[in-house]
Amino acid sequence: MKLSASPTTTSTALPSRSARHRRNPRQRAQRTQRPEWRGMQVAVVVVSYNTCDLLRRCLRSVLATPLPPGTMLQVLVVDNASQDGSAAMVAGEFPTVDLVASPINLGFTGGNNLALHALGFPVTLSAAAQPLAPTPQAEPPDFVLLLNPDAEVQGDAIVLMARFLAETPQAGACGAHLRYANGRFQHGAFRFPTLAQVALDLFPLTGLPGIHRLYDSRLNGRYPARRWLSTQPFEVDFVLGAALMLAGAAIRAVGGLDDGYFMYCEEMDLCLRLHAAGWGVYTLPAALVIHHEGQSSRQVRWDAYERLWRSRLRFYAKHSARYPAGYTHLVRGLLRLSAAWHSRQARRRFATGQATGLETGRELAAYRAVSRL
Repeated sequence: MKLSASPTTTSTALPSRSARHRRNPRQRAQRTQRPEWRGMQVAVVVVSYNTCDLLRRCLRSVLATPLPPGTMLQVLVVDNASQDGSAAMVAGEFPTVDLVASPINLGFTGGNNLALHALGFPVTLSAAAQPLAPTPQAEPPDFVLLLNPDAEVQGDAIVLMARFLAETPQAGACGAHLRYANGRFQHGAFRFPTLAQVALDLFPLTGLPGIHRLYDSRLNGRYPARRWLSTQPFEVDFVLGAALMLAGAAIRAVGGLDDGYFMYCEEMDLCLRLHAAGWGVYTLPAALVIHHEGQSSRQVRWDAYERLWRSRLRFYAKHSARYPAGYTHLVRGLLRLSAAWHSRQARRRFATGQATGLETGRELAAYRAVSRL
């Protein structure tokens, strides 16, 4: 269901799509900002899996967004076969929110693609999602915010992101300024991964003096935290999918998420495809979102570890042209070395009573699984 900021704004005309997208996204030098905000259609998509309480807080924050006159907000939840009553909660407490209750877990990618299809975008659905696809709406929204259920938008963050995309025709996507629940800064934009990042991830150098500077550095794919102290948007390689807004024109140009990624790396892949098609990807320091990081994946921690590395290896193989020859094989070798090292650490924790047998068994099973990737 679409929510209007005011019943008196229904006569406000939307900018024509031909005017909105008449510039070639590759012609950066010829672009100018739009002189004013006009009524826009914005959709927020939330894919949930057993995050009922967090999902409730997420939806409340979205629906509390102050909307400029003429702006239409549509909220769509895809529930991935949650067992905690999430779908019933949405249906009962949020009657203005559209709900697609999937009987199977389609993953983050499959759920978002199902939502994009329902919103009227020409995206490819997985075989599992095709029987669940609702009839697409006739008029797709101008912008789509992909929002994690463990995220809460603050103030007018949604409007700031949509306005930025409307006024920056070369921008295909933008991300928000993420903070943890305690207010601490959270990296939400990254450079595309390098071998140094892989090594730092697989062999953490915890406990060394000043090591946090290395992990927050360019070598580890981070942008300086001071960039978020400004209100000026800045261009990045990719943004975290916790709060990723896409221009409708960009979705039509490059398609939806790659359903070969069940979970993880799908936003990195999408942003790389946007760059390749001539679109810019930006971060907006002024658009604040609280992200209770990893709450949905923490429920299946060690399954998520395997999925993370399966997705990363798929990304490296798919985009092998941007990496040196043999890169994926080298990463696999480092992954096996890391799994062996972490397995020894896990057994030591169990032997000294620092971990239970059940937890250690799950951890070791995950390391065996990634060693076979």
